[in-house]
Amino acid sequence: MAPCSPKLPTKFKIRSISLPPRSHPTTLRVEEHLNSLKSSLSSSSSPPPPPSVESLCSALSSLADLYQSLDDLLQLPLTQQALSQHYHHHHKRFDHLLDGPVRFLDILGNTRDSILSMEEGVRHLQSALRRRKLGDSTVLDAHVSAYWNLRKNARKNSTKSIILLKQIDASLETFLPPDLNAHLSAVVRVLTEASLVTGSVFYSLLAFLSSPVLKSKPNNKWALLSRLMQKGALVSENQEANINVLEKADFAINSLIVNSATQDADVAQKIQYANRRLEDLVEGIETLENGLGRLFKHLINHRVSFLNVVSL
Repeated sequence: MAPCSPKLPTKFKIRSISLPPRSHPTTLRVEEHLNSLKSSLSSSSSPPPPPSVESLCSALSSLADLYQSLDDLLQLPLTQQALSQHYHHHHKRFDHLLDGPVRFLDILGNTRDSILSMEEGVRHLQSALRRRKLGDSTVLDAHVSAYWNLRKNARKNSTKSIILLKQIDASLETFLPPDLNAHLSAVVRVLTEASLVTGSVFYSLLAFLSSPVLKSKPNNKWALLSRLMQKGALVSENQEANINVLEKADFAINSLIVNSATQDADVAQKIQYANRRLEDLVEGIETLENGLGRLFKHLINHRVSFLNVVSL
């Protein structure tokens, strides 16, 4: 089975920024944000642990703080003067840094759309489960099918976004502008590193959304049981550390479907379990959406500040 979290680029595991001690305090503050964020993203274990909602939200919050400090850096008269003068003579050297936030905003917007669609679908499924508990099973299958489609679409869209992130990383790797003064060199360096670490956070988020869909096939529940055993899912509820909240919801729904022909008491228990897992998923989605919303605003501000500087 494919790992649920891609391996972080080596640079995030072994390299930290070390700016000259005479750098501006605002630049050094950005450096601290970057090194702290990259340290939290690195993992000494192999393979790295699967991303959780908690770790993703922490990374999104730290990333938003990073872009706030970058905005402070771009507001410095020293930065504005140096960047504006150099951009007008060598603008192609800065195109990747200028376009990066736009491409991140596109990925972020698509990711938010997928998350919001999934939240709506999960709420519909919860409503169908409540009706199933009351004896109405006519609409459950349709909402379960819709849920699987949402999971597959989110996985598909996330895979496409990961390809775009790789393209962004590749373009930034070759961006090494020469002949910059000390301050502007430090600014370009932290801006480049910020784009790289943003890509790393997005990799983890997209890996979470592209978690394998644990859907059982008709008349093939043993194949599902084998997959769940490999994921460590067939254990007690308090020992489900090896799967994330998406996969837990998948497992709960499959358990309900596979056991739909059992006695009413068993079905009621499975419905209760599925509802708990779906509620956990909704809470996780809402938390992620809030984090993405805050980051979206800071990325917009960063893009506007950058444009204002190079337009001087």
